[in-house]
Amino acid sequence: MSTPSETAPGGQDALQTEQRTAAVVYNPVKVHLPTLKRTVAKHEQEAGWAETLWFETTEEDPGGGMARAALEAGADVVAAAGGDGTVRAVAEVVHGSDASLALLPSGTGNLLARNMKLPLDDLGGMAKAIFSGHDRPIDFGLIGVERPDGSREEFGFLVMAGLGLDARMLANTRPELKKRVGWLAYLDSLFRSVRDTDGFEFRYRLDESARNGSVRAHSVIVGNCGMLQANAMLLPDAEIDDGVFDIVVMRPRGFFGWVRIGARVFWENAILRWFHRSSLGNTIIGRRITTAAKQERPLRYMRGEEFVLRLEKPDEFEIDGDPEGEIIAFRARLDPGSLDVRIPAVEPHQGRGVRRR
Repeated sequence: MSTPSETAPGGQDALQTEQRTAAVVYNPVKVHLPTLKRTVAKHEQEAGWAETLWFETTEEDPGGGMARAALEAGADVVAAAGGDGTVRAVAEVVHGSDASLALLPSGTGNLLARNMKLPLDDLGGMAKAIFSGHDRPIDFGLIGVERPDGSREEFGFLVMAGLGLDARMLANTRPELKKRVGWLAYLDSLFRSVRDTDGFEFRYRLDESARNGSVRAHSVIVGNCGMLQANAMLLPDAEIDDGVFDIVVMRPRGFFGWVRIGARVFWENAILRWFHRSSLGNTIIGRRITTAAKQERPLRYMRGEEFVLRLEKPDEFEIDGDPEGEIIAFRARLDPGSLDVRIPAVEPHQGRGVRRR
């Protein structure tokens, strides 16, 4: 005799989805919890999933411990509702597991969502994706750092890790201003940090014996993605699933060097990237413009799978927009396609690079 779920249309599928469970790790400062719970419950019920598990972050734990608890409870999808720090903490745990990471953008930067071109202001659409979306495998960065006292730590990252000016800028950002004006607070910090004209010396190795050298610079950034806040395009060729890092070394000479970098990041990179990928970009003129821009002296670009760097003296370090203190050396490597990110369902002809679970 058949069970009710087996005799109903699609009964077996319903039985299987009812056994699936999602979890939400949320930062209570970044979200409006009643609205979030109501929205998630609506799509959870429509999809026939089990009741969603909820885990609140704390000042001491931005989400890693909560994500582990979610996996131990059997969650198939773990959603991060908070800023970039919450997303990174959850991703570090979900990475390499059988679960998927979902995003409920709620912070200032939302860098991963921006780079994956996911909606930042559609809570309903992103909540629906938890239960009926597709999985897109992306690369995950791993970086081991050495502190000035010789101690070592390892972090995961999704977007970028950097030394120098960008890290000093983040460390100098005023929290009260960031709460009031969002990403514009970084401009205030940038103007204060850029007055620090001290560059730094470092030695590096890119991949095994592929390239090495000694350089003086003001900032070094290793990226899995290329876009920052305000649509600034720092790494125009970076792709989140191409299996390689994109690296930029900033070494401006004087004020006009910084002006050139600003023009490149806030305008030229985005325009040239669009131009190069459009039909016009296939012209000889487009290729010449892009090539010339890449060779300019204030910025130097490299690509590779492993990047090792050692400083002559300690400097500030940041990961995915969060300052992490001073380091003396780091080793960055990539784990290709090792993190599944839940994205909204798309039509079949739009689904290139999307993997269904």
